[in-house]
This record gives sequence, structure tokens and C-alpha cells, in this order.
Amino acid sequence: LATRQTLLSIEQQVLLRAVQAYMNLQRNYELVRLRQNNLRLIDEELRAARERFDVGEVTRTDVAQAEARRSASESALAAARGDLAQAIEEYAASTGHRPKRLTSAGPLPKISRSVESAKSVALRHHPDMIKTQHDIAAAELLVQAAEAATRPTVTLNGSLGVNDEFNSSSYSHAGSVGVQLSGPIYQGGRLSSQVRRAVAQRDAQRGLQHVIRHSVQANVGNAYAILRAAQSQVESGQSQIRAARVAFRGVQEEAKLGSRTTLDVLNAEQELLNAQSTLISAQSDVYIAAYAVLASMGQLTARDLNLAVQIYDPAAYYNLAKDAPTNRSKQGKQLDRVLQKLGKQ
Repeated sequence: LATRQTLLSIEQQVLLRAVQAYMNLQRNYELVRLRQNNLRLIDEELRAARERFDVGEVTRTDVAQAEARRSASESALAAARGDLAQAIEEYAASTGHRPKRLTSAGPLPKISRSVESAKSVALRHHPDMIKTQHDIAAAELLVQAAEAATRPTVTLNGSLGVNDEFNSSSYSHAGSVGVQLSGPIYQGGRLSSQVRRAVAQRDAQRGLQHVIRHSVQANVGNAYAILRAAQSQVESGQSQIRAARVAFRGVQEEAKLGSRTTLDVLNAEQELLNAQSTLISAQSDVYIAAYAVLASMGQLTARDLNLAVQIYDPAAYYNLAKDAPTNRSKQGKQLDRVLQKLGKQ
């Protein structure tokens, strides 16, 4: 039973890794697209700066600033493409196949609004908590077995027989009853030490349960904190983009009238780019954090998510393994045939 909970814990880790890989892949795709658009805009600014330089409206410094910003944009695009390549490899390692066509992540999973309610659910359903309960139960059985080995055992034996003589109508009955008492007399402290060891192991499991309990609760609280921080970043990022877009357009118009320099335009564009990049990352972080909350509660499993996959059934696997034929040697098969002929099997 404890091993089954370990399997569920691994299932949660696999699914959370897949979510992280998918959202990071989507994030890097968007960042590459954003960097490409930024490079095109800087090319336009560079071309405009050169044209204005030719007619004497700006200096060579303005052109050099635009050229430097273009080189920086090319470098950032190359770095974004490198991050995308790494994200593709991580996605392939997490899911077993390379990405084909990315779709929208869809709505966020439904999670409790209350942190305390989520902690209560985690204490009841998290695989690590259930596993430690089974470990304690198993350790308690070992204590009982060790204590039973120190106590005497009583065995009651009885027999009844009938003696019927051949060609005679007489017969006799015979019966016997016996009681046998056995137990350890002197073991040199071995049995008592086994009891103490079993008790210590049980107490250690109980102590571990307290540690895991606090760890599970802390993980839920941390997951909610990360989720709320990411959601706040999305809200502030959207406001920042709106303001940065208005500022960028205004600076562009003012630059055409000669009241703004090329550097002002490039800086305004960079602020808009930073705001857009922050929003893209925050949106991905929200999805990752939401599924991390489910994992911290013990509800990130294929069954809980209603995934269209075959659900592992431990009982069915046990029955299959129990009834499966074993591999027998050649000598064993020969012995089976002999026993079958003798009517022993």
C-alpha cells in the first residue's frame, strides 16, 4: 500500500514536469516571436535614423545608437532561439515526443480559494501523507510480532481413532488430548533487543509523519504564494503594457516633429518590449503555479484530472502478476510430467 502511494507521488512529478515543459515551450515560442517583431521595428528605426541623418536632421551618434540597439536585438533573438531549442528538448524528454502544433493552454484548473482548506485536503489526500500512515501501520505490526516472539505459546493437540479387526464385529475407539506449552527461556537479550528496535523504528516513522505533515502544509502555502504573485504580475503587466504602448506611440510622433531623439524612441520601445516579455512569462508562471498547487494537494493525477489515458489499476496488476505463469526450468517441467503421471498433481 505504501508503494502504491509512492507510485502516485511519481505520477504527480511526471505530470507537473510535463506542464512545466509545455508552458516553458509556449513561453519561449512567444518570446522568439516578440524578439523577431522587435528586430523588425528596430530595423525601421535604423532606416529612419539614416534617412534623417542624410538630410541633416540627426547626428551620426543617433545612427550609431540605433545600430547598437539593433545588434543587441539580434543577440537577444539568438538567445531566445537557444532557449526555445532547450525547451523543445525538455518537452520531448517529458512527454516522449517532439512538439507538433501548440494550442492554447485553456482555462486554469479549479482550485480552492482558501489556503487552509487546501492544506486540509492535502493532509487527507497527498500520497506522502497516506504513505507514512501505511508505514506506521507496518511498523506497528513489526512491534506486535517482536512482542509475540517473547511470549509463550500454548498448543492443544487431539486425536481420535477407530480400530476395526478383520472378519470381526468388534472394534475399539481410542483418543488422546494433549497440551503443549513452549516459549523462550533464555535468548541472551536478543528478543528484547528486537522489541526495542521495532519500537524505535515505529517511533521514527511517527516522527517522520510529523515532518511530512509540516512539509506538505508548507508546500501548499508556498504554491499558493507563488500563484498569487504570478497573478499579480499578470495584472500589473497588462497595465504596464497599455501605458508603455501609449508612451511609445507618443514618443514616435514627437520624434517626427523633432522634439525627441532616436535614443528616446529606442528606450520607449525597449520599455514596451520588457513589459510584453514580463507579461508572457507571468502568464506561463500562473499556469505552472496553478498545477503546482494541485500537486501540493495530492490532486495532480490522471484520475483527478480526468485525462483520456489508461489509468493504472494496482489491484488488476496484482491479480495479473499473481496468476501469471512462472518460468520453469527444463528439469522442473520434466518433474511436473512425472508428478502428473503419478497422480500427485
